[in-house]
Amino acid sequence: MEMQISGVHMHYEVMGSGARRVVLLHGWGCSTKLMQPVADHLSKDMTVMLVDFPGHGDSGRPPEPWGVPEFAACLLELLKRTDFLPCSVIAHSFGGRVTIELASADETLFERIILTGAAGIRPLSTGKSSKRTKTYKRLKAVCEMLRKTKIFAPLADKWQEALVQKYGSRDYAALDPEMRKTFVKVVNYDQAEKLAQVKNSTLLVWGSGDTETPLWMGQKMEKEIPDSALIVLQGGTHFAYLEQIGRFNAIARSFLVETN
Repeated sequence: MEMQISGVHMHYEVMGSGARRVVLLHGWGCSTKLMQPVADHLSKDMTVMLVDFPGHGDSGRPPEPWGVPEFAACLLELLKRTDFLPCSVIAHSFGGRVTIELASADETLFERIILTGAAGIRPLSTGKSSKRTKTYKRLKAVCEMLRKTKIFAPLADKWQEALVQKYGSRDYAALDPEMRKTFVKVVNYDQAEKLAQVKNSTLLVWGSGDTETPLWMGQKMEKEIPDSALIVLQGGTHFAYLEQIGRFNAIARSFLVETN
């Protein structure tokens, strides 16, 4: 299904026909395809919506660099226009950012929330990462200086891109220049202070070996979100919900149905 929202061509899918409604939100650089195994299971007796965020999957790109609030406003408009509220939500990684943004502002939007490997908390700065960042910024400044010269200006972009590939994160390096502006706004947005405002019953499911959103982030969310509990999937990475899909689906169903 398609819809124009906030100047963006939005792609979404609806499965099932049960009374309970659940929206599935994917992570950065992903699409509805990575939430499909969850949708296939829950849609047996629930109505499930899968959404491609702007700039992902089959949805169009944001008309300008967006931050988390713009992504959240776009999703909220989609849910309102499709009369899909209130609903429960299952969100992975970046989808967690959007969920936290909306839930912290209005607890009536969602019934129950499941966050898995959710982003939203600024990573701790380590000596190694700080040194790497300083090196990148110093070399980037050199490229900017060379860009102003006639001789080296044609090569400056090529050299800077090489720096991005070497020093940038995998997600950042995979983007084109325009989407990188959006990515920077997203990852620099710290939602730690919003966690206490999330009043919905929230289940946190984390991989013990998650290196993208480390387990300490899930533990902090459990501490800050008033009505929350944390389940750790041992040996799981950032995509623990997919790696242990059978267990994850059972946990999700129990939380959404049996305890409702």
